[in-house]
Amino acid sequence: MSIDFNKILIIGIIAVLLLGPQRLPMYAQKLAEFVKAVRRFADTAKDRMREEMGPEFDDVDWQKLDPRQYDPRRIIRDALLDSGGTTAGSMAAVETAQVTASKVRATAPVVPLAEGEPAPYDTEAT
Repeated sequence: MSIDFNKILIIGIIAVLLLGPQRLPMYAQKLAEFVKAVRRFADTAKDRMREEMGPEFDDVDWQKLDPRQYDPRRIIRDALLDSGGTTAGSMAAVETAQVTASKVRATAPVVPLAEGEPAPYDTEAT
């Protein structure tokens, strides 16, 4: 969810209508103080991290630590490509695995269990 200028403008108009011209400056000042406090908190936390980690803090590649970058498909593809085999062979293996997985999903029938029938399970996996 992203907040663009139009949404902020609508929120501002609603705030003006709800708060009125008498209370709006007071609430705007409180909002500004809150934003400054949050910014100070973030700066303090960053400075404390820098103190505790020392000079290594600036050497950390923060983009690598972003959890949003972890896509299981990309990780598996990269692992197959880095396995030491040829690139064409590894890419063919990735494509084969993708096709096989899609066929399994498409052809696996869903059979309802009869009343009282136990659910199937793999005895070797338990």
